Amino acid sequence: RGLGDVYKRQSHKCCNNSNFAMNCEELTLADLKDEIRKRRTFAIISHPDAGKTTLTEKFLLYGGAINLAGSVKGKKTAKHAVSDWMEIEKERGISVTSSVLQFNYDGYCINILDTPGHEDFSEDTYRTLMAADSAVMVIDGSKGVEKQTIKLFKVCVMRHIPIFTFINKMDRDANDPFELCDEIERILGISTCPINWPIGSGKEFKGVYDRNTHTISTFTAAMNGQKEVAERDLDISSPEVESEIGSHFRDKLLEDIELLDGASAEFDIDLVNAGKLSPVFFGSALTNFGVETFLKHFLKMTTSPLPRKSTEGLIDPFTEDFSAFVFKIQANMNKAHRDRIAFMRICSGKFTAGMEVNHVQGGRKVKLSQPQQLMASERKIIEEAYAGDIIGVFDPGIFSIGDTLELSNKKFAYEGIPTFAPEHFARVRQIDTMKRKQFIKGINQIAQEGAIQIFQEYNTGMEEIIVGVVGVLQFDVLKFRLESEYNVDIRLEPLPYEYIRWIENPTEINLDRLVGTSDMKKIKDLKDRPLLLFVNEWSVGMVLDRNKDLRLSEFAQN
Repeated sequence: RGLGDVYKRQSHKCCNNSNFAMNCEELTLADLKDEIRKRRTFAIISHPDAGKTTLTEKFLLYGGAINLAGSVKGKKTAKHAVSDWMEIEKERGISVTSSVLQFNYDGYCINILDTPGHEDFSEDTYRTLMAADSAVMVIDGSKGVEKQTIKLFKVCVMRHIPIFTFINKMDRDANDPFELCDEIERILGISTCPINWPIGSGKEFKGVYDRNTHTISTFTAAMNGQKEVAERDLDISSPEVESEIGSHFRDKLLEDIELLDGASAEFDIDLVNAGKLSPVFFGSALTNFGVETFLKHFLKMTTSPLPRKSTEGLIDPFTEDFSAFVFKIQANMNKAHRDRIAFMRICSGKFTAGMEVNHVQGGRKVKLSQPQQLMASERKIIEEAYAGDIIGVFDPGIFSIGDTLELSNKKFAYEGIPTFAPEHFARVRQIDTMKRKQFIKGINQIAQEGAIQIFQEYNTGMEEIIVGVVGVLQFDVLKFRLESEYNVDIRLEPLPYEYIRWIENPTEINLDRLVGTSDMKKIKDLKDRPLLLFVNEWSVGMVLDRNKDLRLSEFAQN
């Protein structure tokens, strides 16, 4: 079955079984609830090269849907199925944007949000986590928790959502599993509870032991992981264990089990749901070992979509009215169309194509056209979707990140998505002044996606543009995208500023009379909100001391 077939069945009934042959209009509330209960929406986060994209690809293999680098094929040739779609991602081999994938497995409808692994794109990861109900953290068994990803993982902990850990690459020489768990607890401050336990690693990798069923799954790689793996399960007390894994590994395993039972945290689903305890699994995504076990446990331990906070209190996903929020905007996903897609997470009810909804921040009704579900840059027009799903709709330039869309007349808004404070700044100038129009259009579009933040000199218009980014790699992405998508060459002049503060009470302050420091610069953002840039952190405190009524904030809420 190719992905096309899977989607043909999905496009009308999304994730229904064939026995749901009833007409859409006849969907009763019970059926709506049933659809929403099947939904699982999670984000995958990891360090670059820990095997996140490979793991995603293997999930799709079990779901019967593989997207092979832009072309849809069946299950057999999963050579380089990737969720990296942007040209720069293919060139550099890193994910710089989050992509969305959906598949069915075992009666569930699963939405995976793949995120960039580099800390320079942690802001995109945070926004994506806002749309997820849980997160899967992929860690390289030979490297443990890596420096660049501490920031990403901490962002994950900030969201208080369940975090599941998959320790990958056990088919290569890996660190001691006790050390790996200890590192997660020590660095990320979250307790761990191993659900299974590895037997050896690298060439000596024999399989994993399931602590719940007391069985050993033995490891044999099938066709380099391009096929589903045939695993052999043995009871720990079986005499065959010794002949299968050897007496040395059996004795070591029994010793480890005794230690684990005495020292590791007990499994507690309430602590998992509160994001305080992470269930840990070991395996090898590349050779496809331990992936399906992980998927099965994960689906049992996670919940269907949860209520979300809004200005009107918690919104229950099972209430009939449709509501969603925009967490990402992406321009030019398809070069042939030069379009903008607003990605939204449906939080309650049911979506049907062409429905008219209230755009709360815009204060008007909008028709959601060309709704699509995406397999990275492959698109499929859909007729309907449910709470928990992620859909992309055509954006004529009216949506912003954090916007709420809803059908009820309560006009509530979901919590805003915070904007990360940029840490690097540069002045941007286009080289060919004749291309001013494309330059302004391009830089504005990329800023609306949230990849960069643009500022202007306090007293002037768009003549002088200052760009702020969270990580320096984003400057390269900006340069690359302006050249490839808008045909504009730019020159970036780095600025010495590192600290930015939004002014919380601009109406109460006379900005022209503000007593500053020599390293302070006044600027404004696209919404004309005044900000201050500083070279040194201590200057922030000095300016606050000199201007008693001034209130500054590190974040701006969208």
